[in-house]
Amino acid sequence: MPSEILLKIFSYLDAVSLLCAGCVSRRFYHLANDNFIWIRIYSTVFSPKKSNWKVNSVEETAVSVSVLSVEDKEAGYWKKEYIAKQITSVKAALAQVLQPVSPYTGLPVKTKEALRISGLGWAIVLKEKSGKEYIMQHVDLSLNDTSVTVVWYGKNWPCLATLSTLDLCGVTPVFMDRHKPPPKNGPYEPPLHSPFLDDNPEYGLHGYQLHVDMHGGGVFYLCGTFRNLFTKKGCIEDGYVKLIVINFNNNREHLPLIGKVGLAWRTNIFDGFIKSCSIVDMTLLDEHRKPFWCLSSPVCMRSAACPSDGPNFLGQTYYVDYTDAEGRVHAELVWIEETEEYFIVNLVLYLRVAKINHWFGTEY
Repeated sequence: MPSEILLKIFSYLDAVSLLCAGCVSRRFYHLANDNFIWIRIYSTVFSPKKSNWKVNSVEETAVSVSVLSVEDKEAGYWKKEYIAKQITSVKAALAQVLQPVSPYTGLPVKTKEALRISGLGWAIVLKEKSGKEYIMQHVDLSLNDTSVTVVWYGKNWPCLATLSTLDLCGVTPVFMDRHKPPPKNGPYEPPLHSPFLDDNPEYGLHGYQLHVDMHGGGVFYLCGTFRNLFTKKGCIEDGYVKLIVINFNNNREHLPLIGKVGLAWRTNIFDGFIKSCSIVDMTLLDEHRKPFWCLSSPVCMRSAACPSDGPNFLGQTYYVDYTDAEGRVHAELVWIEETEEYFIVNLVLYLRVAKINHWFGTEY
C-alpha cells in the first residue's frame, strides 16, 4: 500500500493507536512518526481554548510558529513533545491529588486515588547470566495507610541459580485517563524542606508523633499513634538520640499484638504462613507535623538469650530490630502463654543526630 494512503489512515488514529501501529514494522514506525499527524493531535488535546492550563499570548504565538515550521523538525519531534506534555499533565494531576495529608501519619490521604489516576503498577525484571530477561508483572497489592504491599507469584519463574540481576520497577502508562483535563492550577511541586528557626535550647528533641502499623498478608496486628514524644540532650550517645515510645516501667503503655503474628504467602497452588515475621510501617512526624522519618520493612522476632535490664515478665522475651541510614528501631515483646499473645513492653527509636541537625538547623 502506498505511504500516502497509510498516512491518511494513520491520521484518523488516536495517540495510543498510533503508537501501537508504530510497533508493527520498521516502515509503520517511520510513518507513525509523521509530524503533521502528531502536531494535529497535540494541538487538539492541548489547545489553549480547551485546556484549563493558563497560556499567555507569548506561548500561543510560539505554538502557532511551531505549527508553521513543522517541516523543519526532525521526524518524531511532535510525538516526543506530545508524550512529554502528557507526562507533565500526569505529574501535575498527581501533585494536586496528593496535597491533602493525614494529621496522624503526615502522608497523603488520597494515595489510592493517585494510584488509580497514574495507573501505577510494579514489575520485577529478572536477568539470567546468559542475558535472557524475564519481566514479571505484579499479581496483587494491598494498600495501607502508610505503605503498599505488592505481591508476585506464579509457576513460570526462572531458576534462582541462573539469575544474575533483579530489578524492581514502577510501571506507569504513558497516558492517563484521556477524559480527565489537567488541573486548573497547573503543575505543583512540593517545596523543598528548609529548617524552621527556633530559640528553644532543646529544639528538635520534642513534639514528635509516631504512627506504627504492623501487618502481614493483609492482616493487621498493631495500629497505633503515639503523641508528644520527646527526649533530652543527655540522651545523645554515639551519634544517636534515644526516643522512648513504650516504656518498660509503665505497664499502662504495654500493648498486645492482635491475632497470630506471621507473614502470609501464596502461589497459584500453595499458600503458607511464616511465623514470627511481619511488615512494620513507621512514620515519625516532627513538631510541625512534617514527615521526619518513614520506613517500611519486613522484620522478624528473634528469641532473646536473656531479658534486658528492667521488670521481669512471665514469658519468653523476643527482640525486633531495624536499622537504616537515618536511625534504628528496637522493640521487645513478651509471649504470654496464658492468653497466647505477644505484648510489646518496650519500643525505642534511635535517631541520628546528624539527621536532626540537618532537619532542624541545630548543632547537637
